[in-house]
Amino acid sequence: MADLSEANMTKRARELFDKGLVATEHSNLPYAMDMFRAALDIEPHFLRARKFLRAAALKQFNEAGGGNQAARVMTTLSAAPQLIKGWLALRAGKPQEALGLGEDLIRKDPLNFTFIRFLCKAAEAAEMPEVAALTLAMVREHFQQDAAFLTWLGNLYMQIGQSQDAKECFEAVVTLKPHDAQAMQALKNAMARETMAKGGWDDAAKGEGGYRSVIKDVTEAAMLEKEAMAVKDSKSAELLINDLEGRVKREPENVNYRRALANLYMQAARFDDAKHTIEEAKRLGGAADPQLDQMLAAVQLKQFDFEIIQCRENGDLAGVKTKEAARQEFVFKNTEARVERYPNDLALRYDYGVLLFERNLLNEAIQQFQLAQRNPRNRVRSLYYMARCFKQKQQYDMAREQLEKAAAELTEMDDLKKDIFYQLGETLESQGDTAGAVKQYYKEIYQVDIGYKDVAAKIEKSYKPSPQA
Repeated sequence: MADLSEANMTKRARELFDKGLVATEHSNLPYAMDMFRAALDIEPHFLRARKFLRAAALKQFNEAGGGNQAARVMTTLSAAPQLIKGWLALRAGKPQEALGLGEDLIRKDPLNFTFIRFLCKAAEAAEMPEVAALTLAMVREHFQQDAAFLTWLGNLYMQIGQSQDAKECFEAVVTLKPHDAQAMQALKNAMARETMAKGGWDDAAKGEGGYRSVIKDVTEAAMLEKEAMAVKDSKSAELLINDLEGRVKREPENVNYRRALANLYMQAARFDDAKHTIEEAKRLGGAADPQLDQMLAAVQLKQFDFEIIQCRENGDLAGVKTKEAARQEFVFKNTEARVERYPNDLALRYDYGVLLFERNLLNEAIQQFQLAQRNPRNRVRSLYYMARCFKQKQQYDMAREQLEKAAAELTEMDDLKKDIFYQLGETLESQGDTAGAVKQYYKEIYQVDIGYKDVAAKIEKSYKPSPQA
């Protein structure tokens, strides 16, 4: 199942979803959930509506103080008739009906694993694994020590083609169960899938040895990386360098050996050797390789850092300033070049957008963030930076719109949400609504972090009576 784009949904579902967003922004969570649920009744494949529904349920649950074990047992018992009805619907081949019942259960208690398990089973039966993955991902922080939970989520990510997320899940499982052969194999498979996705799945399949050879290649790369990381002294480094130089001579086509050798050269401050080795690996590979390009940039940055430290130790402050400026210029130009080379790398576009923003190239930055927001990992931060661009352009209505979107997608008042609320407050102040800024945003920050920036001063000032005319 692919996520239904907002452009392709019915007008009524879109209207209901928008009403839910507005209600969320005004903290009317019960009504917001009703609207998101109604939109899903019309368009079950509208994944973003499910995300907001889940986030609203979690927020309401947390604001109510969460549920202790006794309360959770009572909730499960009281929901037993609905749960039984859902399992019967699944057995009768009615997964969509079961999925709807699962959504109602999750709304009662979004952290109840009995409810979570049922909803995910219903989603899988409805051939909607994205819904199951979304549900598990949004509560993952509460099940970080549950290997079975993480394995289930990892397998779902593999099913929907999110191999990097799957790899992270299986890495966590291996940490919890380091001697579990199945967990290790799942991690190797995820690593292989990630490499295939970046380097070309079809080419890997057609090559000699097929997928098995790719898995072997990825495992070998991981082992070489661990060997390099384990080096603690210069003597050990030179021994390993000599060993890898010999391997490169014997198997000049093995890119893994060249990557590992370049890493060791970099650790030994042999930067020119490292760059030459990576360039040779790129030449052998033929096609563009984003990982090698990133590695080459990392070597150059490491060289800049090494030279800056040398200048500082020698008391050459002018040299430090010159090298730091050169480093900043390299980062910008290199990122710009890689964006041109890999236009579909949305994470890279986000990085480029931040660099453009820092140079006050606001229109260019907005363009990058508009593309980067398609990547779920950077969506909220892209909205945040886009808003800051609009704010600097004094387009306060558009800045506020982007910030409100970003805030609605964050369920906890973490550092990012504090900054988003602070920016919202400043935006309202710029529009002359100081009272609204204090009431809607600064107070929210003040209640969880009294020391955040100058929020305390703003709150205290709002309580002082205005001077008599």
